[in-house]
Amino acid sequence: MNKSILIFFSLFLSITSCYSQEKVETLDTTTYFFIRHTEKDLSDPNNRNPNLTEEGKSRAQNWANMLADIKVDMVFSTDYIRTKQTADPIAKSKNLEIIIYNPRHLNDPEFKQKTKGKTSVIVGHSNTTPAFVNTILGQEKYSSLSEKDYGKVFIVTVTGENISDIVLNYN
Repeated sequence: MNKSILIFFSLFLSITSCYSQEKVETLDTTTYFFIRHTEKDLSDPNNRNPNLTEEGKSRAQNWANMLADIKVDMVFSTDYIRTKQTADPIAKSKNLEIIIYNPRHLNDPEFKQKTKGKTSVIVGHSNTTPAFVNTILGQEKYSSLSEKDYGKVFIVTVTGENISDIVLNYN
């Protein structure tokens, strides 16, 4: 009888231990670096799609240098010359192609799925960059940048339901 109790108890422990083990779920961390395009050439007020100035090209290279030690999986840009020229040094330094995004479709399900668990750099504009950050945060935390503000980087990290953000200023 003692042997039967011992077998039953051992069987009970082995069955319940299978159910009592917590399911450990690993959460992917998604990190976004949002930057505005760098200084653009304003010499022709009719040009809606200008190149970067020399200062802008230098700042774009500085962004690439700042991100040199960070693993970047994707680089996004709107389809404007100035944003692509800002993204280009970053993409080249990481051997990545620039992915064009439509700022009218901020944080749609396809974008969320594509970037989940990855580190992405998103180059936008004075109005779209803070708007994109706000969309991910789910709150209107940041307003449009001034026309002379080219030195902010918004870093947003998403882990499960937890979202954190910080703004660094490199002016």
